[in-house]
Amino acid sequence: MSWQGQMTTVVRHMINDLDSDSYTYTNTRLEKAILVSVQLTLMNVDFVNTYLVNTEACTLSPDPTETATLDNAFIALICLRTACLILGGEIRSESGNAISIKDGPSAIDLKGVTQTLTMLYKDLCQKYETLLLEYRAGNSVAGVAILGPYSPGSDAVSNNLIDHRSGGYLN
Repeated sequence: MSWQGQMTTVVRHMINDLDSDSYTYTNTRLEKAILVSVQLTLMNVDFVNTYLVNTEACTLSPDPTETATLDNAFIALICLRTACLILGGEIRSESGNAISIKDGPSAIDLKGVTQTLTMLYKDLCQKYETLLLEYRAGNSVAGVAILGPYSPGSDAVSNNLIDHRSGGYLN
């Protein structure tokens, strides 16, 4: 299966567009949204592979889902970014429909739809930002980049040779 099939499926699950009888978004529209997300993300991130994107021809090379060039971090980041992109558009569309009508005891309130989409949008975008930060940090443990096993003085810390009261070395 190519990137079009795999990444489109992941994005469909993230935006809850799962009813195959009546998809809200066509495969072509999702593929183009994925490519736009790739283009926007490539400005901020250096991936293991060098990706070439053509949004007009709807191509992405190399395929991040093939075994030889498998890039799970790329797939996760791009799918999250695409979901944010799509939900942001949905919020803009639904905000025009966010009305509240009261007529005597009857009331219609469509503001909740926009609020729910906004919460989902914020959640997915926060996950994207967190994953992006982790990817940029190299998925490292906090402090390892500062004091690694071969850093000067790390042997003293690991062997408890530092007197924590005075900050000096124990004899």
